[in-house]
Amino acid sequence: MCGIFAYNGKKKNAPEIVVEGLKRLEYRGYDSWGIAYKTETGIEIKKDVGKIGDLKPSEQNFKESTGIAIGHSRWATHGEVTKQNAHPHVSDKKEIALVHNGIFENYLEIKKYLKKKGHKFTSQTDTEVIAHLIEEHSKTHSFEDSVKMAIKEMEGRYAIVVIKKDEDKIIAARKGSPLIVGVGKEGEYFIASDIPAFLKHTKKVIYLDDNQLCVVDKSKIEFFEHASPDPIEKRIIEIEWDEESAEKGEFPHFMIKEIMEQKDTLNRAINQDPQVLEDLAKEVKKAFGTYFIGCGTAGKVAMLGEYLFAKIAKKHINCCFGSEFKNYKNFLTEKTLLVAISQSGETADTLEAMEIAKERGVKVAAIVNVESSSIARMADIVVPIKVGPEKAVASTKATTAQIAILTLLAYACNGGIKNGKQLLINTASQINDMLNPRYEDYIMKVAKKIKDVESMYIIGRGINYPIALEAAIKLQEVSYIHAEGFAGGELKHGPIALISKETPVIALVSNDENKNEILSNATEVKSRGGYIIGVSPENHPVFDYWIKVPDTGHTSPIVNIIPIQILAYQLAVLRKNDPDKPRNLAKSVTVK
Repeated sequence: MCGIFAYNGKKKNAPEIVVEGLKRLEYRGYDSWGIAYKTETGIEIKKDVGKIGDLKPSEQNFKESTGIAIGHSRWATHGEVTKQNAHPHVSDKKEIALVHNGIFENYLEIKKYLKKKGHKFTSQTDTEVIAHLIEEHSKTHSFEDSVKMAIKEMEGRYAIVVIKKDEDKIIAARKGSPLIVGVGKEGEYFIASDIPAFLKHTKKVIYLDDNQLCVVDKSKIEFFEHASPDPIEKRIIEIEWDEESAEKGEFPHFMIKEIMEQKDTLNRAINQDPQVLEDLAKEVKKAFGTYFIGCGTAGKVAMLGEYLFAKIAKKHINCCFGSEFKNYKNFLTEKTLLVAISQSGETADTLEAMEIAKERGVKVAAIVNVESSSIARMADIVVPIKVGPEKAVASTKATTAQIAILTLLAYACNGGIKNGKQLLINTASQINDMLNPRYEDYIMKVAKKIKDVESMYIIGRGINYPIALEAAIKLQEVSYIHAEGFAGGELKHGPIALISKETPVIALVSNDENKNEILSNATEVKSRGGYIIGVSPENHPVFDYWIKVPDTGHTSPIVNIIPIQILAYQLAVLRKNDPDKPRNLAKSVTVK
């Protein structure tokens, strides 16, 4: 993984178009990049480690192309971060060039077979094996059949885009990893792992589904099921996203832009068809065992859902990380309900959990940002969060929208969806007042004080415990400071040993039944020398620094996480990190 972009059309500057598309995918996170393009004499390759955004036009020096180019930004999974391991990869005779997202699980077995056939490998990657495998099959079969035969032998999830020296075609195939076709003007086609890559050129898209393949030549595009020789019909969809919404505008980084957009995205999230939420609420109420699942930040939102349903709906919910869900499969029946939470809708571990559930006859719902994603298409019920493209790797606006949807759903389960919506409308209004330059400047003061610390901690109780865990993720992701979240009551059972003089500890405090206890926990920390940063509607003597938030009741998790998002962003900038593209991370984790 992580970013794929390809072009097939009449323009001779295809390499430049692909470079531009890869730059638009930089938010996904990567450590190296490369492109392959066709000329009249063969396939040219250019690749390197580092950021493609650093490539100046004067350094491109591309030859005139025939209008076909493919590109990739890589986040290393197999093999070190080197120019040699960067995509695209080519076969022995440089007849085949290929880019690949996902993990080719049985590549070592295939590699051993190909070595016996005389193939020589130059990288440590699983991807190079696919190029050699296609070349081996192409000795006796057509280009299309060679690709089909190769993917039939591959185990694991993948998205591949392939070109061949003597063919004016691009072939793309997917299984478990996203690929989207953009339909341009006058026979232009774009293939990408995410829509923003080609949003400048077209809003018309065709979604490649699992176990499907497309062949793009200069005059047409055809789609096939992997196992069938007969073309299938695919629908062209016009998306509503606009290019401006996917760009930074006046902001220096996507992360702060998306934090500030929460003034509007909460209102968008709660402007739902109430019947969709009522239908899902009915499924929750009649289910014998409901699971909320997600990965990373979405996993913390799933955990918060467990608390919200206990508090608002008086309903027991199970929560689980997508990667751990298979350990619960023996509890699944046709009466179980699974609710998958994801921003991208392409998270591999969550998709695998859904597949496990489907095999057991479980009804599956999805809370997603991308309504046409793999997770959405697999689900029986889809609730869109409607926040538009989220390009910073660290999730912000999608997180609060997911929380808003779960809050509405909890209210729907107790018959009070109108009350929940009004509460969230009021919360959005108060966030609008909160997000202003003065608030940012105030948080910057504490950011400057703690920017050089090695470790910090976040404590919360009740509905603020999952938010403490999510706050730690935000701080880890972009500031690279060691941060951990704890349940306030667990401090005395071990973690308090980590506190020394001036250790920053953020206390998340709401005006609820846990208020006095979490303040007592903060006092315990302060007595050991800790520096207490309070996030609370009211100031308290125990706070060394107070960050004020509105008093919003059951929606306090939303208002409490926002100042932490701002603090994480500011720490990243102060420490000269790129908050949009943190090291070692990717926006959409499409491998297990």
